[in-house]
Amino acid sequence: MYASREDIGYDFGDDSKVGSKPIKPNPNIDGGWAWMIVLSSFLVHILIMGSQMALGILNMEWLEEFNQSRGLTAWVSSLSMGITLIVGPFIGLFISMCGCRKTAIIGGILNALGWILSAYASNVHYLFLTFGVTAGVGSGMVYLPAVVMVGQYFQKRRALAQGLSTTGTGFGAFLMTALLKYLCTEFGWRNAMFIQGAISLNLCVCGALMRPLFPKDVVSEKHVVRSNSEDNQAKALSHSTETIKSNGVLSEEPEKKEEATNEEVLDSVQHTEMGGKSRSGKSMYGLRILKTVSQLTVTVRKGFAIWYSSYFGAASLFTNRVFVAFIIWALFAYSSFVIPFIHLPEIVKQYNLSSQNNIFPLTSIIAIVHIFGKVILGIISDLPCISTWNVFLMANFTLVTCILTLPLMQTYVTLAVICALIGFSSGYFSLMPVVTEDLVGTKHLANAYGIIICANGISALLGPPFAGWIYDMTHKYDFSFYISGLLYMVGIIFLLIQPCIQKKQPREKSMEEAQV
Repeated sequence: MYASREDIGYDFGDDSKVGSKPIKPNPNIDGGWAWMIVLSSFLVHILIMGSQMALGILNMEWLEEFNQSRGLTAWVSSLSMGITLIVGPFIGLFISMCGCRKTAIIGGILNALGWILSAYASNVHYLFLTFGVTAGVGSGMVYLPAVVMVGQYFQKRRALAQGLSTTGTGFGAFLMTALLKYLCTEFGWRNAMFIQGAISLNLCVCGALMRPLFPKDVVSEKHVVRSNSEDNQAKALSHSTETIKSNGVLSEEPEKKEEATNEEVLDSVQHTEMGGKSRSGKSMYGLRILKTVSQLTVTVRKGFAIWYSSYFGAASLFTNRVFVAFIIWALFAYSSFVIPFIHLPEIVKQYNLSSQNNIFPLTSIIAIVHIFGKVILGIISDLPCISTWNVFLMANFTLVTCILTLPLMQTYVTLAVICALIGFSSGYFSLMPVVTEDLVGTKHLANAYGIIICANGISALLGPPFAGWIYDMTHKYDFSFYISGLLYMVGIIFLLIQPCIQKKQPREKSMEEAQV
């Protein structure tokens, strides 16, 4: 089985081997400010994912207020959750241009604005725009940087750090549900959304905590890469400043010329600014504006080149077959986790288990065990003798088995056991950033993980309506679990097949070369 990205023959380069001068280890790696990053990501998961898990409270208020169908009203919540994940690739472009900190702060403002504007909604369609789109895009702009920053600050304990930060989803589900219930009861749903918008401004504080990691080392590393030999130029995705030579992206030499001209413009502006102290204030103000625009132009063009090369260049992320298989898996996986939350209450009614379920709801069992699953799987994956990839696959096999067997359980105890296993095995969500980083490297984690959560978003957006359509056709909930489970199994098979193909191809090439 796959253990690291070297095993699948997909070389993104090794940053530690580039250049002659060794870079001193940063004290904030796996310690120091890294734990503040974990805290920031934990709070982001509470405020974003926790709030989205508690939207059922507001959904009931919207049904009563606007008197629309359940299907139409449910699209408000689905849009918000789906767009949060679907915008991932575009948020990767913002991160390449502005960095994680600025992207998260802008997203926090946009998310809060979406909540506040939704308090003045006159119909459901208004909520589509304000809450579904505006708040959803803002959530995505905070969520992706929160995951990426944890991956950048941790090396030895990445899985544990991601596990601890993502437990905020479970805690947030409890906290935000109780908070929204209280606010809606005391102040009404409109004032509740206004207050929640004010609370969401704390996302800007979380974004401010996302301090960039050793920017001086990054600059010196870029300089070393450019002065290296032509052999290192083939590793186009291992360094963000190198671009592809022929496939739609500027080659390295034009990029140098372009940067040189940009630097000349900035230098000329600085010299003019220093030599023009006797000039009027208006001309100095104009020069400062020109300098700012020039710097912004350089940043935007560099960020877009990195983003474009990651998706569409010769060394695109899509040339990694295992990563493509990972995307296919993500398209089927998330809906299999969401569907039990939707259909479990109806299954409980069907088997006359409502009295027992009211004492301790099955969905609460999933949520509680899910928290422990993320932490425990993270600790296991960080053990030196354990492969993160193998833990990830075992958790997936356990989850798909539970999804397929859940309709066969007809007592509360057996359903509770299956739900506990679903909650624990779904803790692999905390391993997804770790597996993605192993596949593509830290430098491309933002763009790569953006694609993965985009696939998850499509699954979350289309999965529940698809399950509802199956129920309308068959009038049974069983088929929703069986079909989603089988599709999920197809995604897992893709993950198993591709590493074997990747290992087999280099062997075949070497045999052909030997024969020649």
